[in-house]
Amino acid sequence: MSDLPVRVASAIVMVAIAGAALWLGGWVWYAFVALVAGICLFELIRLVRGAFGSGTAQTIGVVGGAAYIGLAGFSLANLPPAVLLGVIAVVIATDVGAYFSGRAIGGPKIAPKISPSKTWAGLIGGMILAGVVSASFFLYNVGEIRFSLMVGVAAAIGATLAILAQCGDFFESWLKRKAGMKDSSNLIPGHGGVFDRIDGMLPVAIAALPLWAMHP
Repeated sequence: MSDLPVRVASAIVMVAIAGAALWLGGWVWYAFVALVAGICLFELIRLVRGAFGSGTAQTIGVVGGAAYIGLAGFSLANLPPAVLLGVIAVVIATDVGAYFSGRAIGGPKIAPKISPSKTWAGLIGGMILAGVVSASFFLYNVGEIRFSLMVGVAAAIGATLAILAQCGDFFESWLKRKAGMKDSSNLIPGHGGVFDRIDGMLPVAIAALPLWAMHP
């Protein structure tokens, strides 16, 4: 709790900067995404070097990390603003649902050696809230509250994206533990690094672009 004011202040600044870049759009948004992706890649390379040292494993990790972050950045830069807001809302809903259901219910851990705080109850709670948010965005875009098969599909997509978000979180947690590092960097006061903030967003963004292309 001692660092809560710092965390809140940092979060407000991050949201303000990202929101302004998205509102301005065009080259400003592209430049913002490129900057965030570049910092995230730098932090990932730092973790890979700490985890694997030098050699083939490091090379594979760096190349794979570049492809991973590059695909996510390409998707974030090319999704329509309305879809992008939906993706962000689903990721936030996953975190919020997982946090509160995990704290309230507790129970078995998913992978205690990788991320001791993650529980199955938290995952299910995150999936439920992400599904509700996804279905709500679908109904808003349709323009009327009318439950149909597609509403269920939208909810299922949101729940699936929640699983991807948690996988992204687990991936970074595994990499940090292997590297023996608490955070990817100390760039953001109270939050660690950029990679720490968007680890769940990366796989969701990669999946969002083809999903939107199939059914815009």
